[in-house]
Amino acid sequence: MASPVARPPRPRGFWQMLDQVARDVAPGALTVALVLAMGIPIGLPAQHGVMPVPALAAVYFWTLYRPGLMPPLAVFAIGVLSDLLTGAPLGLHPLLLLLLHAAVLTQRRVLTRQSFLLVWVVFALMATAVLGLGWVLRALLLFRLLPVEPALYELALTVAVYPALSWLFVRVERGLAAAE
Repeated sequence: MASPVARPPRPRGFWQMLDQVARDVAPGALTVALVLAMGIPIGLPAQHGVMPVPALAAVYFWTLYRPGLMPPLAVFAIGVLSDLLTGAPLGLHPLLLLLLHAAVLTQRRVLTRQSFLLVWVVFALMATAVLGLGWVLRALLLFRLLPVEPALYELALTVAVYPALSWLFVRVERGLAAAE
Protein backbone atom coordinates (compact mmCIF):
# COMPACT_ATOMS: atom_id res chain seq x y z
CA MET A 1 0.00 0.00 0.00
CA ALA A 2 1.37 3.36 -0.97
CA SER A 3 1.94 5.98 1.67
CA PRO A 4 -0.19 9.07 1.39
CA VAL A 5 1.51 12.06 -0.12
CA ALA A 6 1.77 14.98 2.25
CA ARG A 7 0.08 18.04 0.93
CA PRO A 8 2.01 21.27 0.95
CA PRO A 9 0.63 23.79 3.39
CA ARG A 10 -1.90 26.18 1.95
CA PRO A 11 -0.43 29.59 1.24
CA ARG A 12 -1.48 32.13 3.78
CA GLY A 13 -3.33 35.15 2.60
CA PHE A 14 -2.16 38.71 2.96
CA TRP A 15 -4.52 39.46 5.86
CA GLN A 16 -3.48 36.32 7.73
CA MET A 17 0.19 37.24 7.37
CA LEU A 18 -0.53 40.83 8.44
CA ASP A 19 -2.45 39.53 11.46
CA GLN A 20 0.49 37.29 12.44
CA VAL A 21 2.97 40.16 12.11
CA ALA A 22 0.74 42.36 14.27
CA ARG A 23 0.58 39.63 16.92
CA ASP A 24 4.35 39.19 16.84
CA VAL A 25 5.08 42.89 17.32
CA ALA A 26 2.28 43.58 19.83
CA PRO A 27 4.42 43.23 23.00
CA GLY A 28 7.17 45.45 21.60
CA ALA A 29 4.69 48.02 20.30
CA LEU A 30 2.86 48.08 23.64
CA THR A 31 6.17 48.59 25.43
CA VAL A 32 7.11 51.44 23.10
CA ALA A 33 3.70 53.04 23.74
CA LEU A 34 4.25 52.80 27.51
CA VAL A 35 7.75 54.27 27.23
CA LEU A 36 6.39 57.13 25.13
CA ALA A 37 3.55 57.69 27.60
CA MET A 38 6.03 58.04 30.46
CA GLY A 39 7.83 60.71 28.45
CA ILE A 40 4.76 62.92 28.16
CA PRO A 41 5.17 65.93 30.43
CA ILE A 42 2.27 66.20 32.87
CA GLY A 43 3.51 69.17 34.86
CA LEU A 44 4.83 67.43 37.95
CA PRO A 45 7.90 69.00 39.52
CA ALA A 46 10.90 66.73 38.94
CA GLN A 47 8.70 64.42 36.85
CA HIS A 48 11.71 62.88 35.17
CA GLY A 49 13.00 61.42 38.43
CA VAL A 50 9.70 60.19 39.84
CA MET A 51 8.23 58.23 36.96
CA PRO A 52 8.02 54.44 36.90
CA VAL A 53 10.05 52.54 34.32
CA PRO A 54 7.46 50.53 32.36
CA ALA A 55 10.13 49.10 30.07
CA LEU A 56 11.50 47.08 33.01
CA ALA A 57 8.09 45.58 33.71
CA ALA A 58 7.42 44.86 30.05
CA VAL A 59 10.79 43.25 29.35
CA TYR A 60 10.48 41.18 32.54
CA PHE A 61 6.93 39.99 31.80
CA TRP A 62 7.31 39.22 28.11
CA THR A 63 10.71 37.58 28.52
CA LEU A 64 9.27 35.43 31.27
CA TYR A 65 6.05 34.32 29.58
CA ARG A 66 6.58 34.81 25.83
CA PRO A 67 10.32 35.20 25.18
CA GLY A 68 9.87 34.74 21.44
CA LEU A 69 7.86 37.96 21.34
CA MET A 70 10.53 39.99 23.18
CA PRO A 71 13.78 39.21 21.35
CA PRO A 72 17.06 40.89 22.31
CA LEU A 73 16.90 43.20 19.29
CA ALA A 74 13.52 44.56 20.43
CA VAL A 75 14.87 44.97 23.97
CA PHE A 76 17.83 46.90 22.58
CA ALA A 77 15.59 49.17 20.48
CA ILE A 78 13.33 49.88 23.47
CA GLY A 79 16.43 50.76 25.50
CA VAL A 80 17.70 53.18 22.85
CA LEU A 81 14.28 54.84 22.73
CA SER A 82 14.35 55.17 26.54
CA ASP A 83 17.81 56.76 26.37
CA LEU A 84 16.68 59.25 23.76
CA LEU A 85 13.53 60.21 25.68
CA THR A 86 15.16 60.53 29.09
CA GLY A 87 18.45 62.09 28.04
CA ALA A 88 20.38 59.22 29.62
CA PRO A 89 23.82 58.39 28.26
CA LEU A 90 23.28 56.53 24.99
CA GLY A 91 23.59 52.81 25.63
CA LEU A 92 22.69 52.85 29.32
CA HIS A 93 19.10 51.59 29.04
CA PRO A 94 19.89 49.03 26.32
CA LEU A 95 22.60 47.59 28.57
CA LEU A 96 20.33 47.49 31.62
CA LEU A 97 17.36 46.03 29.75
CA LEU A 98 19.50 43.39 28.04
CA LEU A 99 20.96 42.38 31.41
CA LEU A 100 17.41 42.05 32.79
CA HIS A 101 16.40 40.05 29.71
CA ALA A 102 19.31 37.65 30.20
CA ALA A 103 18.64 37.30 33.93
CA VAL A 104 14.97 36.48 33.36
CA LEU A 105 15.83 33.91 30.70
CA THR A 106 18.07 32.09 33.16
CA GLN A 107 15.27 31.88 35.74
CA ARG A 108 12.37 31.36 33.34
CA ARG A 109 11.83 27.64 33.97
CA VAL A 110 11.44 28.17 37.69
CA LEU A 111 9.49 31.42 37.66
CA THR A 112 6.78 30.46 35.18
CA ARG A 113 5.46 27.86 37.66
CA GLN A 114 5.32 30.24 40.64
CA SER A 115 2.55 32.36 42.11
CA PHE A 116 2.08 35.97 41.07
CA LEU A 117 3.32 37.14 44.46
CA LEU A 118 6.66 35.36 44.07
CA VAL A 119 7.00 36.58 40.46
CA TRP A 120 6.36 40.13 41.72
CA VAL A 121 8.94 39.77 44.51
CA VAL A 122 11.52 38.51 42.02
CA PHE A 123 10.65 41.45 39.76
CA ALA A 124 11.22 43.80 42.69
CA LEU A 125 14.62 42.24 43.34
CA MET A 126 15.65 42.35 39.69
CA ALA A 127 14.37 45.92 39.31
CA THR A 128 16.38 46.90 42.38
CA ALA A 129 19.52 45.37 40.88
CA VAL A 130 18.97 46.90 37.43
CA LEU A 131 18.04 50.38 38.65
CA GLY A 132 20.83 50.28 41.24
CA LEU A 133 23.34 49.40 38.54
CA GLY A 134 21.95 52.22 36.42
CA TRP A 135 22.43 54.67 39.29
CA VAL A 136 26.03 53.50 39.79
CA LEU A 137 26.82 53.74 36.07
CA ARG A 138 25.38 57.26 35.85
CA ALA A 139 27.43 58.33 38.86
CA LEU A 140 30.58 56.87 37.33
CA LEU A 141 29.93 58.56 33.99
CA LEU A 142 29.36 61.93 35.70
CA PHE A 143 32.26 61.50 38.14
CA ARG A 144 30.07 62.48 41.09
CA LEU A 145 27.75 60.95 43.63
CA LEU A 146 24.11 61.30 42.61
CA PRO A 147 21.21 61.75 45.04
CA VAL A 148 19.64 58.45 46.00
CA GLU A 149 16.07 59.65 46.64
CA PRO A 150 14.96 60.00 42.98
CA ALA A 151 16.28 56.52 42.22
CA LEU A 152 14.41 55.09 45.21
CA TYR A 153 11.18 56.80 44.15
CA GLU A 154 11.63 55.47 40.63
CA LEU A 155 12.17 51.96 42.00
CA ALA A 156 9.20 52.15 44.35
CA LEU A 157 6.87 53.38 41.59
CA THR A 158 8.13 50.79 39.12
CA VAL A 159 7.54 47.95 41.59
CA ALA A 160 4.17 49.42 42.63
CA VAL A 161 2.80 49.64 39.07
CA TYR A 162 3.96 46.14 38.10
CA PRO A 163 0.64 44.47 39.10
CA ALA A 164 -1.36 46.87 36.94
CA LEU A 165 1.01 46.51 34.01
CA SER A 166 1.06 42.74 34.48
CA TRP A 167 -2.75 42.71 34.36
CA LEU A 168 -2.60 44.60 31.06
CA PHE A 169 0.08 42.28 29.67
CA VAL A 170 -1.91 39.19 30.68
CA ARG A 171 -4.93 40.50 28.77
CA VAL A 172 -2.78 41.09 25.68
CA GLU A 173 -1.10 37.69 26.06
CA ARG A 174 -4.47 35.93 26.33
CA GLY A 175 -5.62 37.69 23.19
CA LEU A 176 -2.48 36.55 21.39
CA ALA A 177 -2.86 32.97 22.66
CA ALA A 178 -6.56 32.78 21.71
CA ALA A 179 -5.76 33.50 18.09
CA GLU A 180 -3.12 30.78 17.77
